Amino acid sequence: MDVVGIIPARYGSTRLHAKALADIAGKPMIQHIYERAKETPILDELIVATDDDRIKSVVENFGGKAVLTSKEHISGTERLTEVVFDMDVKVVVNIQGDEPLIHPSMINDVAYALLDNPELVMSTLKQKLTKESDFNNPNVVKVVTDKNGFALYFSRSCLPNISRMNESDSMTLYKHIGLYAYTKDFLLTFKGLKTSKLEKAESLEQLRALEHGYRIKVIETKHETISVDTEVDLQKVIEVIKSSS
Repeated sequence: MDVVGIIPARYGSTRLHAKALADIAGKPMIQHIYERAKETPILDELIVATDDDRIKSVVENFGGKAVLTSKEHISGTERLTEVVFDMDVKVVVNIQGDEPLIHPSMINDVAYALLDNPELVMSTLKQKLTKESDFNNPNVVKVVTDKNGFALYFSRSCLPNISRMNESDSMTLYKHIGLYAYTKDFLLTFKGLKTSKLEKAESLEQLRALEHGYRIKVIETKHETISVDTEVDLQKVIEVIKSSS
């Protein structure tokens, strides 16, 4: 098997209870994500990894595949690592369980980055920041990359510091889209890496890879997404989906 997609879906949520099952235009959020991911031909298999029977039952009722994982996992990465541990697969795509507007091509982009270059072990996405209100919003993660598209740093602060730039300076800011692909070997390695100081400071798991010396390929996407963390986010997604139907 070349590529498997895993959607980690935890029932508990600090800011929006049971958000995986939140109704969006007549379907639970997890179904929107699953059906969009299914549209990409690159996935040999698609699995929801959950800690709760209620989510598993909902997924199976709409025809999806779901497996129960430990309730002790503290991140989606740990949850998908459990699922793929015994699988014979090259690339694992971590499809966030709170991104109901994900576009199938986004999954293709991160997976092909690894399939086409065996030297790469991890890939993710970025998108141009267009709203000034997002520049200093800690819920919008920023990323800067080198000239070859590899991540230099991720931060919840404005990155780079545009306040020190002259009006004549030209600089595009990018937000990070939390869709990841890993080689299976690196995913297992990543799980065993010690939590890093930068990861703790920013509360961003991907910084563990950078601080331990691994490179992350970052691909630009033009597709807009909304990560659902609050009721306000949920209402925004509902409006987008209703307007497009």
